[in-house]
Amino acid sequence: MELKEIKELIKLVSESGVSEVEVERGDFKLAIKKTDEKTVLVQQSAPVTYSAPAPAPVVAAAPTEKMESHHTEVASNLITIKSPMIGTYYKSASPDKPAFVQIGDEIKVGQVLCIVEAMKLFNEIESEVSGKIVKILADNASPIEYDQPLFLVEPK
Repeated sequence: MELKEIKELIKLVSESGVSEVEVERGDFKLAIKKTDEKTVLVQQSAPVTYSAPAPAPVVAAAPTEKMESHHTEVASNLITIKSPMIGTYYKSASPDKPAFVQIGDEIKVGQVLCIVEAMKLFNEIESEVSGKIVKILADNASPIEYDQPLFLVEPK
């Protein structure tokens, strides 16, 4: 399931009278439950067979307004692009491929900046602004948190 589809489901739950939505696609299961103040996202994938114990489902709670836009202004003119989810940050599609963006690159709205792996799903993180990459704030293959700053961008 794509990040855009998950965002749409969260928006649907927060704006409608629906209090819970569950979606299953093959081995992937997603449940979104609305509480008084927050929308809770629960993701599960099929059990994985390996020697280590299976991880518990990820539960991420966040106000839906923050899911819509993951950038804030810092300094005088720089914009911070933040992570829309918890996971592992990757600068390229695979270790032998070049990075999606580097410092000094010009970016545009909709351009893929990185990948965040969450529950064995690889989610492309796209830019919501146009401009120039000034700084990359995350290390490749490192764990990241929801709303963690990933890039500083000088807007066009």
